[in-house]
Amino acid sequence: MNFFKKAFRDMKESAKAQREVDKANFEAVKAESRATLEENRGRNSYQRAKADAQKSWENAKASPSERMKKTQEERDKQLADAKERTERANARYESAKK
Repeated sequence: MNFFKKAFRDMKESAKAQREVDKANFEAVKAESRATLEENRGRNSYQRAKADAQKSWENAKASPSERMKKTQEERDKQLADAKERTERANARYESAKK
């Protein structure tokens, strides 16, 4: 058999095999997402709604200065968390470069 015909046939078979792998991975991710959604159906929504209602109620009772203070504390916490995540990611990056 001609070298080019064999190489083309090998590439074609390889592409078919990779397509099957990609298809199987896609189906696995889809099934996992569907299972996670079903496991959390209702529970997370109810818990989130309850937490939001509690937060709203607490904010309604608080004075404007208390709300501003609480909001600033939340922002500071988010900034600290973001900086920590950035530092961890940079350390991982530097470690991977070596």
